[in-house]
Amino acid sequence: MTAETTETDANDTRAETPVRRGVFFRALLSSPSGAIGLAVVGLLVFAAATAPWLAPFDPLKMAAGPRLQPPSMAHWMGTDDFGRDVFSRILYGAQLTLQIGVIAVGISLTSGLLLGLVAGYASGWTERILMRLVDVLFSFTEIVIALACLAIFGVGLTNAMIAIGIASIPFYARVTHSVVLVEKNKPYFESAVSAGAGHGRLIFLHLIPNVVPTLIVVGTLGISTAVLAAAGLSFLGLGAQPPQPEWGFMLSASRDLINRAPWMMIFPGVAIAVTVLGFNLLGDGAREALDPRQRAR
Repeated sequence: MTAETTETDANDTRAETPVRRGVFFRALLSSPSGAIGLAVVGLLVFAAATAPWLAPFDPLKMAAGPRLQPPSMAHWMGTDDFGRDVFSRILYGAQLTLQIGVIAVGISLTSGLLLGLVAGYASGWTERILMRLVDVLFSFTEIVIALACLAIFGVGLTNAMIAIGIASIPFYARVTHSVVLVEKNKPYFESAVSAGAGHGRLIFLHLIPNVVPTLIVVGTLGISTAVLAAAGLSFLGLGAQPPQPEWGFMLSASRDLINRAPWMMIFPGVAIAVTVLGFNLLGDGAREALDPRQRAR
């Protein structure tokens, strides 16, 4: 068997992924969970992108209406204890939610991919040292790591996003490491090695394209986790600070008024729940779309 034939077989093996056949979105839409998740996430993106035009009031403007006014035609979701329009704050909160998810997951996914890829490909002492370091970090819960980072960086939404991203690095590193080890033992990779492929070709042409689909799934699911973690930190006063219209902070600010103005807590809570559900459904649909065995059933 020639090197050209071996490389062709290896490329053919990798071409079996749904992404390379260009049918990922069609498979995603054929999945009920994927279609619903995509619709929810699409609605969130639409709300975030059009908030400056859809919001009837400035989300930071006090006395936009009477204090603690219940939902009405003038204020669809009522007003808070400063007279700010809750609907406007919910719309602008969608921008912060997407920002939190993208930045936090971007930090953790990129760093985890680098660590897991280097450890899995290099093997030997490099793998042992890196993965033992990951195991040490993995022994702590993500919230503990995030709180430790906030103790160093200080409170604030930006620092909270960075802290959440750092806290999730061990998880993505272990996922990447596991996938790399599996791919290294597959025939297409062994054929590429036998054909004399260089390190760059093995990593960028063979390993990374086969690791990315798994990371797409876990990354999509990780956004929901990041949103929940940021909301929890903001609820504790460690994330978003006043007057930012972040949903977790809105929940924290309304806890003493739940009996007088329940809408102040209901609408941000529903927004968080729907967003988390949407990303979870989208992640599940992406898993099915990227797994030929799931679609064949």
